[in-house]
Amino acid sequence: MIANTIRRMPRPQDVTGMSTQELRDTFQIQHLFAPGQLNAMFTDLDRLVVGGVMPLGEALSLPNHKETGRAFFLERREMGIINIGGPGLVLADERPFPLAKLDCVYLPMGTREVTFASQNAADPAKFYFLSCPAHAAHPARMMTSAEATPVNLGAQESSNKRTIYKFIHQGGIQSCQLVMGLTALEPGNVWNSFPPHTHWRRTEVYFYFDLGDKILAHFLGEPQQSRHLFLHNEEVALSPNWSMHFGCGTSNYKFIWGMAGENQVFDDMDAAKPLDLK
Repeated sequence: MIANTIRRMPRPQDVTGMSTQELRDTFQIQHLFAPGQLNAMFTDLDRLVVGGVMPLGEALSLPNHKETGRAFFLERREMGIINIGGPGLVLADERPFPLAKLDCVYLPMGTREVTFASQNAADPAKFYFLSCPAHAAHPARMMTSAEATPVNLGAQESSNKRTIYKFIHQGGIQSCQLVMGLTALEPGNVWNSFPPHTHWRRTEVYFYFDLGDKILAHFLGEPQQSRHLFLHNEEVALSPNWSMHFGCGTSNYKFIWGMAGENQVFDDMDAAKPLDLK
């Protein structure tokens, strides 16, 4: 099932007067994972589609949707998939990609058939995916978390010691415009992507997981007009190109970040000074 609605982003000046529920209805996605279901949402953030698949006894196929305007879902799109659950299998045009937890696979434009399966229904896979338009096809490729490029950032003193694992990027799995990876915070660390930044050249999506029963405050908006959302485990925060995107949890956690836009330069960002935040 792919939602018939599209999440449409407001202008920065419109956000200042939004209620808490309006902010949640606009920037937050809940309930991506349901047993035996594929759920997804179209957005107008570079036409990114955000989805979650939790197969049980039977494999689940990726359906097409009228919003693609094409004969099949990935005819003019590419997709990145990261498994956050038990061992699973992605089958792309009959080519198998076995994914353990935190492994990633990239599927290019032109992939006709995609199915998702769990190896064990008692410990189901949870496939989180992002898809964006593409104008060039790159080879399908899988990368384990051990093979991903790690970048260590932050410090224990500032409660933001974390490791970034880059999967789909210029120096890793090649894509047309999708960039995707994950960040894992060390125990005792709670802040992510701080000091904050924006990047006008691409939008971004954060998917928070391994939170357990803890909560997280995700901050958004322009640096001088900040807003926040309280998120639970396995929830998504959408970030327009004009918005900051950082968070603070009540414990350590992980999150998958994904971007699409005009370039794939990882450090191409506009920093915001913490003392200037309002």
